[in-house]
Amino acid sequence: MTASSIVPQANEEQTHSTMMAWRVHQFGSPEVMKFERVPRPEPDPGEVLVKVAAAGVGPWDGWIRSGKSALPQPLPLTLGSDISGQIVAMGPGDTELRAGDQVFGVTNSRFIGAYAEYAVASAGMVSSKPTSLSHVEAASVPVIAVTAWQALFDHAQLKAGQTVVIHGAAGNVGSYAVQLAHLAGVQTIATVSTGDISIARNLGANTVIDYRTQRFEEEVRNADAVIDLVGGETQERSFEVLRRGGKLISAVSRPDQDLAKRHGVEAAFFLVNVTSQYLTKIARFIDDGKLRTKVGAVFPLADAREAHLILERVRPQPKGKIVLDVGAR
Repeated sequence: MTASSIVPQANEEQTHSTMMAWRVHQFGSPEVMKFERVPRPEPDPGEVLVKVAAAGVGPWDGWIRSGKSALPQPLPLTLGSDISGQIVAMGPGDTELRAGDQVFGVTNSRFIGAYAEYAVASAGMVSSKPTSLSHVEAASVPVIAVTAWQALFDHAQLKAGQTVVIHGAAGNVGSYAVQLAHLAGVQTIATVSTGDISIARNLGANTVIDYRTQRFEEEVRNADAVIDLVGGETQERSFEVLRRGGKLISAVSRPDQDLAKRHGVEAAFFLVNVTSQYLTKIARFIDDGKLRTKVGAVFPLADAREAHLILERVRPQPKGKIVLDVGAR
């Protein structure tokens, strides 16, 4: 039985003042997720209330649910950060946004609140939705696309003509990183599994290495940067491919600073900072046909626990970003 078949019914008065949302009252497995009727939130100064059309599902949602977030997460909480939908109310304060605007982005710096019929979002963390995308497609974009952008250009500070190695290049963040690097004239070396070689080439990678059959450190020398989206042993071996003064940037785990010193390189872990400015740039690339999105499994809001079973690899993991279609039944 899915959650969609046991959603409690509400009377008309309740529906206007309350909403359905996925709540966590204790950290743990997907079983701790509760689909509950809760009060509809009100936006504070600098915030907007969004009628959620779709919400993205990412690994960070699983980390928050299980108590492994890098940020403090007081309980209870509503899961989810990536959103696409329509602004229905504004908090006090000046903003370029207006009620009725179609927007996409994230909810807030804690990455919570999106698995719901309505979500409060910081006005500085949403932007106009790409007009060429549906809400489901738009909800797949914010965190992973901005992560790729910031890794390449803010942290690695790559310029045209330089060389970058991207690990996990066929994954959700990696796919954007390959496309953005290619658009910027950066020479891109992508490491992927055998079945993803053609995907990486189609995204614009100059060189593709099958990590199952090749040792990337035997193929690459003097790269300007490594974007690590894998971690573990792959991250440790990556120091060997960098030129002195190169940069290893990880979105998954903190690199070994002793190894960095030994190789004469910089190495850093970062948490993405999604803002309207980045979202506006990315939306322009998408609407100009320069960036492609990839949606994977799509579930109605009531079946969000199924999405988390995919995150936990209890269910098969499809290619592309998992999205909750909040309007679907």
